[in-house]
Amino acid sequence: MALRIGCAAEPGRARDNKTGSWRVFMPVVDMEQCILCGTCILACPETAVSEEDGKILFDLDYCKGCGVCAKECPREAITMIQEEK
Repeated sequence: MALRIGCAAEPGRARDNKTGSWRVFMPVVDMEQCILCGTCILACPETAVSEEDGKILFDLDYCKGCGVCAKECPREAITMIQEEK
């Protein structure tokens, strides 16, 4: 299938395209504020947030830095910081 003009990635599932290189802002979680409610995990449109061993992890290969996780966090434990490349 040929890409259409303006397409940045081949059509398909989000996990088929590593989109982290698009990111300008990166999420950082303050685990002292985090209550592990899982809202960030559910809110992430790229399924780039997970919890392991009581810590929130971001898969930066897929995180676009959209900030939905930070916006939806009820404890404001996630901050979006400008990423230097």
